[in-house]
This record gives sequence, C-alpha cells and structure tokens, in this order.
Amino acid sequence: MNLVQVKMALKRFMKDESGISAVEYGLLAAGIALVVFTAASNVGSGITTIFGDVNSCLTTSTHTC
Repeated sequence: MNLVQVKMALKRFMKDESGISAVEYGLLAAGIALVVFTAASNVGSGITTIFGDVNSCLTTSTHTC
C-alpha cells in the first residue's frame, strides 16, 4: 500500500459509523438501568419508613397517629 491508499483507508475508517449504534444502545441501557435502580431504591426506603410508622402506631395504645 502506498501513502495515498493508506490516507484513503484512514478517511474511510474515520467516516464509518457502523457499530457505533451498538455502543450507544449499551450506554443508553446502562443509563436507564441506573435510573431505575436509583428510583426503586428511593421508593423502597420510603415504603420501609411508612410501614415502620404504621407499625409503631399499631403497637402503641395512645392512638395519636
């Protein structure tokens, strides 16, 4: 290969965008998984707090809840 052919091959390689979509989809899926995990974690801790409050209200006899 001469220098012109190497330059042309390098230009073709730089313009080629096939395969990039798979990486983009992987990053998108990882981002969505992170959001879902964070949301589920926050909701889970909130539900735990609510059930703890209900439990304490049911076990006390003052009925001030």
